[in-house]
Formats: sequence, structure tokens, C-alpha cells
Amino acid sequence: MYREDIEGIMSIRTDLPMPAPDMRTARDLGPVLPLTAEVVEGHLFIGGVDTVELARTQGTALYVMDQAHIEHQLKEYHDRMAEAFDGGSVFYAGKAFTGIAMCRLVEEAGCNLLCAGGGELAVAQAAGFPANRISMHGNNKTETEIAEALEAGVGRLVIDSLEELYRIDRIAALTGRVQPVLIRVKPGVVADTHEYLQVGAEDSKFGFGLSDDTAFDAVKEALTCDHVALAGIHVHIGSQIFAIDSFASTAMVMARFFADVRGRLGYTFDELDMGGGLGIAYQADDEPPSIAEYVQLLKESLESQFALHDLPLPRVAIEPGRSVVADAGVTLYTVGSVKVLPDIRTYVAVDGGMTDNIRTALYGARYEAIVANKADQPRSQVVTIAGKHCESGDIIDYNVPIQDVEPGDIICVFSTGAYNQTMSSNYNKQVRSAVVFVKDGIARTVIRRETYADLLACEVY
Repeated sequence: MYREDIEGIMSIRTDLPMPAPDMRTARDLGPVLPLTAEVVEGHLFIGGVDTVELARTQGTALYVMDQAHIEHQLKEYHDRMAEAFDGGSVFYAGKAFTGIAMCRLVEEAGCNLLCAGGGELAVAQAAGFPANRISMHGNNKTETEIAEALEAGVGRLVIDSLEELYRIDRIAALTGRVQPVLIRVKPGVVADTHEYLQVGAEDSKFGFGLSDDTAFDAVKEALTCDHVALAGIHVHIGSQIFAIDSFASTAMVMARFFADVRGRLGYTFDELDMGGGLGIAYQADDEPPSIAEYVQLLKESLESQFALHDLPLPRVAIEPGRSVVADAGVTLYTVGSVKVLPDIRTYVAVDGGMTDNIRTALYGARYEAIVANKADQPRSQVVTIAGKHCESGDIIDYNVPIQDVEPGDIICVFSTGAYNQTMSSNYNKQVRSAVVFVKDGIARTVIRRETYADLLACEVY
């Protein structure tokens, strides 16, 4: 009798259609499954490890990463770029997921590392990652972060403003160092992705514009600095991109800019970092481009565009993040309650939520989920998976098909390896979840679960 009043004040998503149960089992979820996922006696196994047993021994919420999947993606990127470009390189974007164990996998694969600030650099140093294979970006690096990067000897700093250029030049002068840099430009290419993930448009806080000549002015200024060595240009148009023609458009714009700089200043850049952005499958019916297709398109478009302007092809780098780790990761939860609201929806409450997965609240992200202890059963109902936190918008996913679910079941949410753990928080003073790598039947904790003592460690009393 109060339905209309309730709909007027609900803060949850009421605009999403209520699908019918799809009757798929875990085996039918195709592209969202980690590389080594399999169903054994009704349970979901990853890396030869029973996720149900893992959840019950390690506790939930729990991030689980398929190490073989990560290694496969890193090798694929490394080998494809080495084959396509002379001196082509891969910088894994640590913002997607980082940690000491992850940094070591990146190094072992022969890839480089992209850090987004002093904290990620500190993790890389703790892992013993070679500093000359690190690039640091960020639109407002502090003086402390710049000094830390210079002291560490990072291979590249990405310049995002004139103030930052002068700041790096001044701090480098104090150390007697000449710091190699890239200048970040925004090409005006609007990638086909969520507006929050579009970072290459003219109206972006990142980089220097091309249409207003600020990028050209930044190049001219950098060439006058005594303690900055201008190596090349950095560009990044966005994230979770399926329409890879956007990268071809970017290649065209970059070739024009390189030609413009050569014509007006007589200067030719040695390097071009094309950023990252390749999309992944969050839904079972998604069909993202492959790494091979992406790299081949880069090769063809860059070669043709630079040849058009009679320019030598620079050393090309890319910065994949999400497409390395997202599908490798899942999050396990334990069901606490099932609440049926007749003619509205069924809420399945789990022991996690927006503190371990903020992407739904931020981007309206969608996922696939199963009951890990009923993985061979069909997804016969549709539910909304709700978190435990004190917000109506604390939702893992809306209207998601799943197996018959009851308290005590273990829910597995797929494709959570990127931007979940790294964006996690202590809201409601929730302790952050552990991260476990699984491979060849062995599970190893690479980031331990926080404790209440960790929550109190920074308190002053």
C-alpha cells in the first residue's frame, strides 16, 4: 500500500530491468572466468584450489587472484609488443592492483611498472623493482613525491603541468640529476566508455591540450630546462575501451603533433607512450578485443600515420592495467541473510560491500556472480547482492542471476581483480580484506587481512 511512497525515496537503482534467471552454471560464464577456473564436485576451483574451502579457512570477504592468469596476460603483452615494435615496451599500471608480489610478477615477465604516486613507488621499492624501469605519472605530484622519485632514480616522470615541469627541474638541480620526462597531452579523443573513465578529452584535468597549443608550449619550455631531458610524449584516452578504433584516432593525432613539433622547433621525439585502456569482460556476453588485436591495430595505425608525415617511428610503450588483472581476480563472500521483498526484489546480504568494491557505487558497474558451493547448478533466481555497510547504495550488483542461495553459502563475484582492492576503504571501520594468489593447488596470502590493531595504529591518544 506504500509502494509509490517507497519508490520516491529509494536510493537504489530502480531503472535496471529485472532479467529472467538465465539458468547458466559456472561453466557457462566464458570470458569472465579466470584462466584456471573449473568446477569440481559442485565447487568452484581456481588455480587448483577449492574456493569454498579457501573462504571458510581464510575468512571473507576475500580477494582471490589466479596467478597463472596474470602471468599469461603479462607474457602476452610483453611478447606481442616485442614482436610488433622494435624496442616496444609494456608498463604495467599499478593503480589497477599492486603489491610486492604483483611487482615481482611484473619484473619476472620482463615488463616495466607505472606508478601513480609515492605510495605505489614505495611498494615497488620494497619489492626491489628496478627503478630505471619505473615511470611515475599523476596530475599533481607533490614536491615530496618528486624528490622521492628522483632519489629512487625512476626512469621517467610524466609532466602534467608547467608548474610541475619547473618543480622537477628545480628539485633535479638540487640533486645534480637530469631527469628524463614525458609530457602528457590530451588528444581530444573521446573514448567510448563511462564518462568518469574518459581522460583524453579536452575537458580533462590531465595533461596539456593540443587545440589551444598548450602542449606545444610545454614542449618548448621543457627544451629550455637544464635538468629535464625531454624523451617523448605520453597520451592516455581512457579505460575499459572496447571500440579500439579510438586508439587509431589517437595515433593519427599524435603523428600530426610530432610533425608539428618537428616543423616548428626542429625537434623529433624518441618515445611515444600510448597509455592503456583495453577493456575486459565483466559480463558473460561481453566480447572485448584481444591483446593481439589491440597491439596489431596500434602497429598498423602508428606505422601508417608516422610514415604519412615522413617521421621515424618512435619507441612505443603501452600501459595495461585492468586487462592484466581484472579477470584474474574474484571476490568471495559469505551470505548472512536473504530478504525477500514481495513484488520488489530479493536482497542477499554478504559480509563485504562498498569497502571492498566501490565500483558499483561509482560507475554503476555490473558483474557476474555464482554460489561457489553450488557452481554446477543453474542460476535459477535473480537477486540484488547487498553489502553490510550503512548506506542504501552499498550494493555489489543489482538484479543478478544466481543459484538458489541461502545463509552460509559462499558467493563468488567475478572480474574484481582491478580497481577493487586498490580502491578499498575502512568505511564503518571495516578492516580491509586479504589478497590470496592461487596456483598449482597452492594458496598463498600476499596481502594479509587487516586487524583492529591496524585500524588503531594511526590513532594518537
